Amino acid sequence: MQGLRFELFAMGLLLLAIPLLSGCERVRVLLQAATYEITLADATPQDTTVTDVVGAQGAEGRPAALLSAFFGLDDALPGLADRVICEAASGKDGMPVIFSHEIDVATMQAGDFRIVSASGVVGDITCVTLAPADDQGEHRTVLTVGQFGDDTDQPASVEIVGNLLSKDGQLNFRGTQVTVTRLEDGPTLQWAEVVPQAEWGLGESGTSIPFGGGSGCPMGTKQVVRVTWTGGVTKPGGQEIDDAERAAYVVSFTTEEGQLINLTPFAIGDLGDGDNNHELCLEQTGLPSAVQFPEGLVTDPREDLNPATSVQLVSG
Repeated sequence: MQGLRFELFAMGLLLLAIPLLSGCERVRVLLQAATYEITLADATPQDTTVTDVVGAQGAEGRPAALLSAFFGLDDALPGLADRVICEAASGKDGMPVIFSHEIDVATMQAGDFRIVSASGVVGDITCVTLAPADDQGEHRTVLTVGQFGDDTDQPASVEIVGNLLSKDGQLNFRGTQVTVTRLEDGPTLQWAEVVPQAEWGLGESGTSIPFGGGSGCPMGTKQVVRVTWTGGVTKPGGQEIDDAERAAYVVSFTTEEGQLINLTPFAIGDLGDGDNNHELCLEQTGLPSAVQFPEGLVTDPREDLNPATSVQLVSG
């Protein structure tokens, strides 16, 4: 798995947290970044995907759509971004865009995206990338990098203007669009789903480097729910979430006996890789239906606190 411990919204950019690391850890991260091979980014300014796929609705009945676009950083990607995101990313804006379905990275070009500010100015896109949300089942968040506006003329909309296909090759996102969440707004939940058991990786630790491969749920887990935030979230100050945030998650749940209950996950997986996903590890089987999280516990890289947020689970 490749990816990147960004402490950035949808990506969470560890790079922003480098000053908080110990001297030895800082050197280790910098050395790893220096040898990192960028494989998930694209800077092609035009759509190059040739396809006859025009599908706008999946077999499960859900339409192809953009769920959110989060103006996470304004001229704030750090110097190391040139090496680990894409060339010329340093000092640019960062905005994660979340799709209704996982996408086929081979059909993703920077020219597929059109970002327009409130005043009508078309943004200059430097590159797009799936990192760090690149674990199995996570390929629905794309980080867009470039110059999209500022706090006085913020990006207002994102539209897919090229042929960008779903991972299963059945959907074309061309023509979909979404309104951008403003820079000063905090992160919210946008997606929740039951994770197939084959993807659990129980008891597996994250990789020894902060470049993807977040921790799995512990042994004893009976069900896993993945939630996706508009962007990467941490505790205020940039530290990874811990037991306090775990206990704040509430999963609405129907037991196998038909009883409606609220559950708190007994553990959290997919930590330590800086992306915008958490795995809620449950000790009970049944049918999860929604996830809630209270206000004021997590922040984006600008330290904007989250509002109270909830999301319905999606199946299929």
